Amino acid sequence: MRILGLALASAISLFAVQQAQAASCDDVTIADMSSMSAEFLAAMDMFILNNGFDCHANLVAGDTVPGITAMIEKGQPDIIPEGAVDVVPALYKEGVETGKIVAVSDPLSDAGNQGLWVPKYMVDKDRDLATLAGVLKHPELFQNPENPSRGGIYNGAPGWGATIVTAQLYKANKMADHNFDLIDPGSLAGLDSAISRAYERQEGIIAYYWSPTGLLGRYEMVKVDLGVPNNPEEWKRCTAVAECADPKPNAWADSDNIKTLVSKKFFEEGGEVIDYLKKRQLKADQINKVLAWMNENQAKGEDAAMAKGSGTGTGVAVAKDDTLQDAARKIAASDADSADVVNLDGAVIGSVSLRQIVSAMIPHP
Repeated sequence: MRILGLALASAISLFAVQQAQAASCDDVTIADMSSMSAEFLAAMDMFILNNGFDCHANLVAGDTVPGITAMIEKGQPDIIPEGAVDVVPALYKEGVETGKIVAVSDPLSDAGNQGLWVPKYMVDKDRDLATLAGVLKHPELFQNPENPSRGGIYNGAPGWGATIVTAQLYKANKMADHNFDLIDPGSLAGLDSAISRAYERQEGIIAYYWSPTGLLGRYEMVKVDLGVPNNPEEWKRCTAVAECADPKPNAWADSDNIKTLVSKKFFEEGGEVIDYLKKRQLKADQINKVLAWMNENQAKGEDAAMAKGSGTGTGVAVAKDDTLQDAARKIAASDADSADVVNLDGAVIGSVSLRQIVSAMIPHP
């Protein structure tokens, strides 16, 4: 599986460019969320902060709701690399208006897309299954494994803002009256396993998921049309509010509002790290290559951010067993202005300019 080195080599390039002006920062906490894209961004940020800015950064567990809540109430974590703020609009608004959190950037240039998804092979047989109305007519096609006499809709994992939204949409559309249960997968791994198992067996499944992800890159899925447009006012009033008792039918927006969030204290004291966070941005097709590799190899975000490879930069010998960190140090120490891009099997794809990588990754006004 080839991973074009833009996302991975970005760590090398940023280290090389910013080594001389590295900021000094003490302990920095970065939220390590359970979604694969957020996990990779957190690992990449930790690598760059530690090796490019001489920080002491660590990952701490925390998904959207508990992560933003803790940042507002306790000022920790310092950084949430990928915050899906639209799933917790009231909480996000409170944090911004009180000045306790700051949105510094959009980490994905073409933001994610959430919703309920069904396998394409089901839609190929019956196009109505691309709509919620069509799905609700056929609970027998989406059997709940714990109760095959009823259909099942897989929710997100506990702690996700999207899990609240899916539960509210389940109530708003009276899915229980259509003989559907809402299934708690227990974790991201449980959700991935359910989708993978159904797809490999060519069975029916409808589940919450989102892109960019390695799983949707691997399996052809169709986003279900919920039959209504997105209503931002209703979303803030009730769709994303767990305690709201009267949700109305609604739909996810066409693209997500994804923000990199920092605490007030870190925003004021982060210096050049804040400048980096304001500029760093990845495209969906770039990160999807990384996520697909993570999915296929059951790898963690740190595995991808520290992926091993082989190649040579201009006048720089990079050993086959060098980590990305080793390569970064060698390239930075040599003042080289280019490096080979490698895939995770160690094969050289091509030589690129470090300045070109920086220019591609960091948009300039």
